[in-house]
Amino acid sequence: MTGRVWVRPSSRVLVLDPDHRLLLFGGRGLVPRAEPGAVEYWFTPGGGVEDGEDLRTAAVRELAEETGLSVDPSALEGPVWLRRWQGRWGDTLVDSRETFFVLRDVLHEVDPSGRTELEQQLDEPHRWWSPAEIADSAETFAPRQLAEVLPEVLGGPWTGPPRIVE
Repeated sequence: MTGRVWVRPSSRVLVLDPDHRLLLFGGRGLVPRAEPGAVEYWFTPGGGVEDGEDLRTAAVRELAEETGLSVDPSALEGPVWLRRWQGRWGDTLVDSRETFFVLRDVLHEVDPSGRTELEQQLDEPHRWWSPAEIADSAETFAPRQLAEVLPEVLGGPWTGPPRIVE
């Protein structure tokens, strides 16, 4: 079966609290269910860049929509990582080109009320993860290398070029 390819630039944010815990959402798949399924993988806030947006603007818009946290684009550090992810959405191959930024020392209670209708239907839980919990976990993370590349970011501020991650 052939389908279309959707090349999707995306911006993501590594949201860190003062204890270096990372905010992650639990993905339950791309299809809403009557009953929420188990978490399949954990991922950072963020999403697609809209027409006319730059990467930082998209990152802070997505952060506000998904968590209720509003910040100025200048508060973001980086970019720190670049990642390419491909997966199917129906008969469409999504070719996501992700750029990751860092937001440090965040004290915030997640408010999901700004999420899209689909995001609300997917009922994605959130959790603050310590670096040790990520390293010791058998869970799947996006990026897959999260446990090994996160320590480089924690030392911050990031001053080098972005690293390519899987």
